[in-house]
Amino acid sequence: MINIPLWKRLLVLITVVFGVLFAAPTFMDDKDVESLPDWLQEQVNLGLDLQGGSHLLLEVDVQSALRDQAGFLADDARKSLRKARLKFSNMRVEDLTVRFKIDNPSDRQAIHKALAQQGVDTKFDEGISEFSMKFSESEIDQKKKLLVQQSREIIERRINALGTREPNIQTQGTDRIIIQLPGVSDPGKVKDILGKTAKLTFQMVHNQYPTLNSTGGRVLPGTIAVPEDPSQVRGNREPVTYLVKKQILLTGESLSNAQPGFSENNAPVVTMRFDTVGARKFGEITKQYTHHQLAMILDGKVISAPNLNEPILGGNVQISGNFTVEETVNLSILLRAGSLPAPLNVLEERTVGPDLGADSVAAGENATIVAVILVFVFMLVAYSLFGFFANIALSFNLVFLISALALTGSTLTLPGIAGIALTLGMAVDANVLILERIKEEIRAGTKLIQAIDAGYKRAMATIIDSNITTLIGGLALFFFGSGPVKGFGVTLCLGIVISMFTAITLTRILAVSWFKWAKPKTLPI
Repeated sequence: MINIPLWKRLLVLITVVFGVLFAAPTFMDDKDVESLPDWLQEQVNLGLDLQGGSHLLLEVDVQSALRDQAGFLADDARKSLRKARLKFSNMRVEDLTVRFKIDNPSDRQAIHKALAQQGVDTKFDEGISEFSMKFSESEIDQKKKLLVQQSREIIERRINALGTREPNIQTQGTDRIIIQLPGVSDPGKVKDILGKTAKLTFQMVHNQYPTLNSTGGRVLPGTIAVPEDPSQVRGNREPVTYLVKKQILLTGESLSNAQPGFSENNAPVVTMRFDTVGARKFGEITKQYTHHQLAMILDGKVISAPNLNEPILGGNVQISGNFTVEETVNLSILLRAGSLPAPLNVLEERTVGPDLGADSVAAGENATIVAVILVFVFMLVAYSLFGFFANIALSFNLVFLISALALTGSTLTLPGIAGIALTLGMAVDANVLILERIKEEIRAGTKLIQAIDAGYKRAMATIIDSNITTLIGGLALFFFGSGPVKGFGVTLCLGIVISMFTAITLTRILAVSWFKWAKPKTLPI
């Protein structure tokens, strides 16, 4: 007689019970799910093609970011040459190349040495005594890849901060990013958050002529005209345009945290905290420019230009203005998630309605139901009672698969439903191998209980081989695929692993338990 230990039977029973428990919330209403314990509220997440949502295709403006980096390169070069007391003139940026003239051609070696730490290609033009410095082609390619990668990571942090569930964010080509947001029917707010670069800079306002109106509309040398953010203007006052010095004293990259809050007057503000280096720099700035006006520029607009009445030490800064509570929350998300290294352009925006998703779900359900019914009928006709045992295992295979998708937080897409239907069809393969082996043992004259035992033992090697080869293909889809392809790989891999458990363990317990209870003279197979 085959002896299955009691602990193994209890373990299978517990697995079945918990499988049913974790699968049940997926088929319940959200209100009913909220009444369940926290550990039992996990549901299968539906993808964009099933529950509807928003699809965005963004382009990273890498050229704009590279121009900014060329400008920073010019600033660093200017500081290095002045520190080395080398004379130069007419420094400018042309097509990602920094150019400047030198007064004394004999300073070439000293200039090369002073600029060597910049890590870029330098060249001296004999005819016009001009130096040029630019990034190498390999460095430009590396910077482009880094810009896209950083943009993707920051987009992901921003979307996660909004509480969007199971977003799909992936790069496409060399400079594009695809964003799929299941369940987000109005992408306007998300697009506003993503569309802002959140490039925060701190620059001094011209002390004598703070606005463009004060100069009669003329931009002074060494300054740029920066408009005031209209959202910060209240009442009948028109937005002003500030004259801001070109030098960037500090950027938002030094921020370690940003949170919405309220001032002493109960007005909405954003409280920022700098890291150690940023706090030191900001302290030095406020010491040097006490009683001057400091412009906080976000995405090319002045959001606040307070007077520095005293040095601000410790790294805590408060941005005040005519903010609403929602504006402080959104601004905090932008600053906290990080500054995008390059602007984003929306190339494509689509909204998938829930009706289309409902049709897809219904079609997938119908396909799965038809597949299950056909497999059930085939197993009953071909293997009688033992086919019925296989059908019970197949039913629990579907239950366990839904439980696994819910517990792992996997997103179910339309190809994922196809994977489920395929898995259910493949799940009986192991049972077919086992039952055919039992029939062979019976024809060879083996005793009934020994035939059952031999059927499970001798078919094991074939079952493992066939499932492992399919599992390898599913893992390749999971690790190297993306989006729907990855979803198909997830359901395929989970289904294979679960089907091996249900086909080998569950049906064996059912068959042996029935045999010991019925003590048949022949097997209904």
